[in-house]
Amino acid sequence: MENVIEIETLRKEYKGFTLGDISFNVPKGYVTGLIGPNGAGKTTIIRLIMNLARRKRGAIRVFGLDNIEHGVQIRDRIGFVYDTSYFYEDQRLDVLGRAIGPFYSRWDQHRFESLIEQFQLSPRKTLAALSKGMKTKFALALALSHDADLIVMDEPTTGLDPLFRRELLEMLREVIQNDEKSILFSTHITSDLDRIADYAVFIENGQLHCTLWKDEIQEKWGIVRAREDFITEDNKALFRGWRKHGHGFEALTVDLPHVRQLALGDLVFEKPTLEDILFFLHKDATHAPTH
Repeated sequence: MENVIEIETLRKEYKGFTLGDISFNVPKGYVTGLIGPNGAGKTTIIRLIMNLARRKRGAIRVFGLDNIEHGVQIRDRIGFVYDTSYFYEDQRLDVLGRAIGPFYSRWDQHRFESLIEQFQLSPRKTLAALSKGMKTKFALALALSHDADLIVMDEPTTGLDPLFRRELLEMLREVIQNDEKSILFSTHITSDLDRIADYAVFIENGQLHCTLWKDEIQEKWGIVRAREDFITEDNKALFRGWRKHGHGFEALTVDLPHVRQLALGDLVFEKPTLEDILFFLHKDATHAPTH
């Protein structure tokens, strides 16, 4: 499988936080979710990919190219949608479009104007006059107007109302219909990625938990509810984190078909959400069952 981003033993150190030697790929033609709680290191990873911060060690390749050596060439093919606007707030949208367009080799002014109309944005309004949701639409219009092969999104839905979040996800679903396009979507709002992600990268405290295909989650992962004595030394390797409650426990299994075969007594199975997986991976990492 071809990858649009390849990260190998990436490390970045700040005072009080270390992104610790993580490795993962972002497959081409899919929506990849970068998932973790606030402070997990998601934005640090994106800043390193975009060459906005310097890594201590490791390698990052985007489109098969080193992201530092070929930074200009890579950024020409990437669209950015951040949770904070970095454009001149006192400028009109049409002026910003004309100013930004020449920086991209595949800029399509007609496409930009069409998207502004489609997103119901007034080209004569200044950026400062837009709501947060409208600013996100504008950033997406810019990303799509230069035919970006990779769209990188850092917490784009934070603070948006549910209706616009749904609308944005539908826009992204349309983008990914083109197998040549890829999306890296960083968020702590896992319900958004439950809707559109194909592949998930789970991180916490600067460490990689795991990477999973959505199909793999559907087939092999599950929430199990049972009596507390169901987990034994013989089968505990089948579970990644658990919590106790008044009548037993619930746990995340990484081998649902096997656990189903062990169904001795009353067991209840549920399909996990990405939030469920993140929660139980956290419990597994801390080795602390919770009540």
